[in-house]
Amino acid sequence: MTETTGPTPWGLVVGSSSGFGAATSLELARSGLNIFGVHFDRRQNMPLVEQVIARIRDTGRDVRFFNINAADPQKRAEAMTQMQEHWGQLGGEHFVKAFLHSVAFGSLKPYLHDASEEELTQQQMEMTVDVMGNNLVYWAQELFRRKMLCRGSRIFAMTSAGGHSVIPNYGAVSAAKAVLESHIRQLAFELMPHGITANAIQAGVTITPGSSKIPGIEKLAEFAKLRNPGGRLTTPEDVACAIAALTSEKTHWITGNVIRVDGGEDIVT
Repeated sequence: MTETTGPTPWGLVVGSSSGFGAATSLELARSGLNIFGVHFDRRQNMPLVEQVIARIRDTGRDVRFFNINAADPQKRAEAMTQMQEHWGQLGGEHFVKAFLHSVAFGSLKPYLHDASEEELTQQQMEMTVDVMGNNLVYWAQELFRRKMLCRGSRIFAMTSAGGHSVIPNYGAVSAAKAVLESHIRQLAFELMPHGITANAIQAGVTITPGSSKIPGIEKLAEFAKLRNPGGRLTTPEDVACAIAALTSEKTHWITGNVIRVDGGEDIVT
């Protein structure tokens, strides 16, 4: 009797070069997924990106990274075409089992300031909400149209406690996170008939290249550590392990949620 196998599963991580994205890429590879990574880095950061790629490759999985602006529609389409062409070269059937949207690119200006030039502008607000919030939908639409997602696929998007609480200078990002969570609910509703789930992952305060840009992050992290029942900050690896676990077939009925991965941090006032 000839043994048959199903389609080859892949992880697609948008924001794959550092922080949550890099840790999740590596953990998904360890769990058996090949990896497509999308990142936006300048030349001086590429040695660190290459280290991430090498660690993924060391797991024995196939890996391809794309250094593009994930918010550019043409670049997004070109990257997906290249992904499908790569699948064609490999032969057999392939699909995106886990898609993570983990983009940290937005304005960290206050809404109000004595100097008007220091205030958040309309352009900065719209850019932040679009790149960190709406962009999730555009990636999901393209993946769905191209039939790169199928029954059993999992969509994840990184949110934060800032989506429902106030953090200084975090207003535009907070708005983007709230939008992101709304999009997750709508995607969960529309994709469930196709057997595809969508959930937001709310990490606890974590020190990453992205969060390090938040003014006052040191004080925020110190306070988070004090109130966290686990006695420490959340790490990218904590989040990566949770996402890898949630790709299981046994999580097929978990969708439309904001899932906290924070050691209980957000339940403490």
